Amino acid sequence: MLSAWASWRVCEHRSVANRMNYSVLELWILLMRSEPRCYQLPTFCVVLVMLLASSGQVARAAEPEGAAKHVIVIGVDGLAPFGISSANTPALDRLCEQGASTMHARAVMPTSSSSNWASMIMGAGPEQHGITSNEWERNRFEIAPVVKGSEGIYPTMFSAVRKGLPTSAIGVFHDWGGFGRLVESESCDLVVDADGPVDAIDRSTEFWNSRNPSLLFIHLDHVDHAGHAEGWGSPDYVQAVQLADRLINQVVTVVEKTGHKSDTVVIVTSDHGGVDKGHGGSTMAEIEIPWIAWGAGIRTGVELKKPVNTYDTAATVLRLLDVPAPACWVGRPVTEALSQSKQSEDDAAPSEPVAVE
Repeated sequence: MLSAWASWRVCEHRSVANRMNYSVLELWILLMRSEPRCYQLPTFCVVLVMLLASSGQVARAAEPEGAAKHVIVIGVDGLAPFGISSANTPALDRLCEQGASTMHARAVMPTSSSSNWASMIMGAGPEQHGITSNEWERNRFEIAPVVKGSEGIYPTMFSAVRKGLPTSAIGVFHDWGGFGRLVESESCDLVVDADGPVDAIDRSTEFWNSRNPSLLFIHLDHVDHAGHAEGWGSPDYVQAVQLADRLINQVVTVVEKTGHKSDTVVIVTSDHGGVDKGHGGSTMAEIEIPWIAWGAGIRTGVELKKPVNTYDTAATVLRLLDVPAPACWVGRPVTEALSQSKQSEDDAAPSEPVAVE
C-alpha cells in the first residue's frame, strides 16, 4: 500500500496533471523526475486510473440530458384516444409499454386541423401563431403572428432545428395538402405531399435510410378521412386506426433494423379527436389526443401524470435534440417523459387530469 506521503503525492500529481492537461508520456516523465524510485510505478498507475475516471465523469457531464441524435414525429390526423382503445393496436401498445404516454393530452381550440398542426410544430397556440382555422393562408388571415420567422410565418421546430443543427437533414412527409403551407420549406431538405398514408410511410423511410435525418415528421390523414366519412368510432374508423398502427410499426422496425434504437426517439400524437362525423367543437372527445414517446432517453412504462398540450411536442423535440427553443414559444418540454431530465419547480403541475365521459 502507498504510505500517507505517497497518497498525498498522488493527489498532488493528479491535480497538476488535470490543470496542465499532461499526456501519459509527460506524466511519466514528471514522476521520474520528482518521485523516489520505489514510488514511481505505483504512483503513476494510481494517478493514471484517477485521471481516466475523472475524464469519464467530465465526458458524461458534458452530454446534454435527454439528448438524442434523431427524432421522428408521427402525427395521425383525427386519432382519438377512444379510437386506440377500440382497435387492435399492438405497435402503439408496445410503444406505451416501453415508453411514456398519456391518453389525456390536449389539442388547442378550435379543434380544426390547421390550428392544431400549427400549434404542434410551432410550440404555441393560435393566439400567438395566428392560424385560427382551415381557411388560413399566408396571405389571408384574421390574426397576425406575434413574431414572424423565416418565410413570414411563426417559427416552427423545423427552422429551429435548422438553426441549431445547420448540417442536419430534415424531412417532412404529409398526407394532407394543407399541411405544407404550415412548414418553412427552406428549412427542410425535403417536404413531400404524399399520395396516401402508405406512400407517406414508404417515402419517409426511404429518406431515413438515405439521409439519416435529425428530424423526420410524418403526417397520416386516413384516420380523419374515415371519421368524416363514417363517423368517429365507426367500424371503418377502427380499421383506419389499425392501419395506422401497422404503418407506425413499419417506422419503428426501420429504426431498429438500421441500428438506431439507442439514439432515436419516436413521438406519436394527433391533432384532434372527433365526434359523430366531425370536429371543431369543444367536447372532450374532440380535444383529447394521445401523446406517446418511445426511444433513447425516454422513461419506460410510464403513464404521464402532468398535463400535456399539443404545443409541448415542439418544445420536447428541441429538448431531445439539445436545440434552443425560440423565445416566443409557450410550449414546454414534457420533462416527465425524459429519463434523465431534472424536474424543476416550473414543471410542477396538478395530478393526472381525468377524462370526462
